[in-house]
Amino acid sequence: MDKIDKAILDALQTNATASLQEISERVHLSATPCWRRIQRLEREGYIQQRVALLNPAKLNVGVTVFVAVRTNQHNEKWAKKFTAVVTAIPEIVEFYRMSGEIDYLLRVVVPDIKGYDAVYQRLIREVELSDVSSSFAMEQIKFTTALPLDYA
Repeated sequence: MDKIDKAILDALQTNATASLQEISERVHLSATPCWRRIQRLEREGYIQQRVALLNPAKLNVGVTVFVAVRTNQHNEKWAKKFTAVVTAIPEIVEFYRMSGEIDYLLRVVVPDIKGYDAVYQRLIREVELSDVSSSFAMEQIKFTTALPLDYA
């Protein structure tokens, strides 16, 4: 991974729809070597996928809820069931197993409190949980999907 690879990744994570010509110019490389580098970065797993970032408010899912889950079930069978339940709920857009006080952290996007309650009711109906704590985001101050590239 050299500085040109990092520049290509920066260009793509800023605008995945940029043309090869635009990326090539930005990184000061001709199109063919630039394309080869992009293909290599994809093959090697640096580029996992290219997506469009959608506007949650326009899609009526402008409310973000962070859900901290605790469980007293620390076994493989329970974890697999919980994972299956969570991954089947489209409103849950991020899902992490945590260290510390919280066992799992979920990020949920919904239209309103009633929408969140439906997600919550589904969770507690389908899997046994010890404690669920929900926090509604009041304001999004920073959001990015761009990863820092200085560590690569």
